[in-house]
Amino acid sequence: MLEFSGKVAIVTGAGSGLGEAIATILYQGGASVVLADIDQQRCIDVAGRLDPEGAHTLPLQTDVSDHRAVEAMVAATMARFDGLHLAVNNAGITGPRETPTAEYDIETWQRVIATDLGGVFFCMKYQIPALLASGGGAIVNMSSAAGIVAVAGEAPYVAAKHGIIGLSKSVALEYAGRNIRVNAVGPGFIDTPEIRKLPQEEHDALAALHPMGRLGQAEEVGQLVAYLLSEQASFITGSFHSIDGGYTAR
Repeated sequence: MLEFSGKVAIVTGAGSGLGEAIATILYQGGASVVLADIDQQRCIDVAGRLDPEGAHTLPLQTDVSDHRAVEAMVAATMARFDGLHLAVNNAGITGPRETPTAEYDIETWQRVIATDLGGVFFCMKYQIPALLASGGGAIVNMSSAAGIVAVAGEAPYVAAKHGIIGLSKSVALEYAGRNIRVNAVGPGFIDTPEIRKLPQEEHDALAALHPMGRLGQAEEVGQLVAYLLSEQASFITGSFHSIDGGYTAR
């Protein structure tokens, strides 16, 4: 178990899937955790399971595509816990699959880019001053295996996930001398509630894309993220870490 006692963390997209797994690991390691999601009830449910008395969790409804909502999220964190040391910018959406770029709806393109890439920028814009005021810390931004390879028919998602890697590297350089580390993580297909909704044949086809022959588990991604946030990773910044069962190694 990694140690996060005395630390304050923000996890976006914390209402389910990867975000819930990451928030759980950080809380179990001793951190106070702000659980942010566009679906506040999901965050309330996760917080209630982890921390029934609510002493060390704060569920917040946050649309990361709205910079004012993100600013309010960070302000609420500082007001409640008087510090911020760790941030996981995980919230994201996907658009329609198998849609050629020339046929892509402009509003959908803008929504995916605004959430997946703009949301990470907004989060870091407001998190970094809070981290500096708290003495520094670490950020992990959630990219994807699609951040380093192409997926036909999903242009905005792929563009956003590629962009997250470049953005993370740039910010890592800017703040490397100020005790803030920034890294990105790229999961393959993970066994989340959304994936489980797919028909069995689609589920199996996604698993078969990975040379290891299975989907990843949210807890596996969570453990990597937690390591990158921990003091054990104190010399790691500006890097991208695949966790994809060999998907991008081909």
